[in-house]
Amino acid sequence: MTTSTDVRATPARERQKRRHNPITWVQRGGLTTLLFLLPLLIVFGVFSWSPIVQAVVMSFQKTNLVTPPTFVGWDNFVAVFNDPLFWIAVRNTAYFAFLAVLIGYPVPLIVAVLMSEVRRFKGLFSVLAYLPVVILPVVSVLLWKIFYDASPTGVFNTILGWFHIPPQPWIQDAATAMPSLVLQATWAGAGGTIIIYLAAMTSVAPELYDAAEVDGASLWGKIWHVTLPQLRGILFITFILQIIATAQVFLQPYLFTGGGPANSTTTILLLIYQYAFTNSLGGAYGQATALSLMLAVFLAVLSIVYFRLTARWSDN
Repeated sequence: MTTSTDVRATPARERQKRRHNPITWVQRGGLTTLLFLLPLLIVFGVFSWSPIVQAVVMSFQKTNLVTPPTFVGWDNFVAVFNDPLFWIAVRNTAYFAFLAVLIGYPVPLIVAVLMSEVRRFKGLFSVLAYLPVVILPVVSVLLWKIFYDASPTGVFNTILGWFHIPPQPWIQDAATAMPSLVLQATWAGAGGTIIIYLAAMTSVAPELYDAAEVDGASLWGKIWHVTLPQLRGILFITFILQIIATAQVFLQPYLFTGGGPANSTTTILLLIYQYAFTNSLGGAYGQATALSLMLAVFLAVLSIVYFRLTARWSDN
């Protein structure tokens, strides 16, 4: 006996079969779509996916990119784990990420909120906030390297002298080198996040602020009860993006200190560079790719876990 439910479900199943039929797919322009996608797939395959596959293969080999490679299995991963400098690099990278979140994450939000309250010259302030992003990263690092001159006549030490604060060693001391790097990285990268926050704030309904004002909410109350809840999704995304970016920090340690003093600023990416180009004649490319693969897997797992944990919070 055929029920009404089966009768209604049968056309749906038939449509599903026709949709997955190769002939129907061709008749609906599937080949044309594939033809237009083919150049993009080739470009991604040659310049993106192929290097990833080669890196995975190389992580199990001993090679100098000149002589034929030798398969060594997990030896490259074991060598990385047994390297004392690896754990120093992990600790330094985690320290940099912690300081970047502690200092660099709230600064763009605070600046964006303050700029949103400005009634005049908002465009000028937006340009000034984004200006560090426009400056070439290498140029900004070299500029700040001059600012970090440890002598009493250095730019920052001269400013501290106005307040009767003694000169600081900045990047010349292991205790202050990493915070100094974070300070420059925050200055260089905050502008883009500020613009994102300002753009997101324009989507907040003005009626919500009016209602909060009618209820007697202060400026802080409007920020806490209106602005931040409306930006919850953006805040979650920028947070994980900052974690990923700080885990891959390379430019500041490389140009400022070269990993010093006393390996206090050696990060994971800087260690990868040292494996590949400075450790031995021909380079330990297998260990470099092994460490790169480990970092990529860690960031991928971290991102998946993070988005699963925050999915419900972003929707509520």
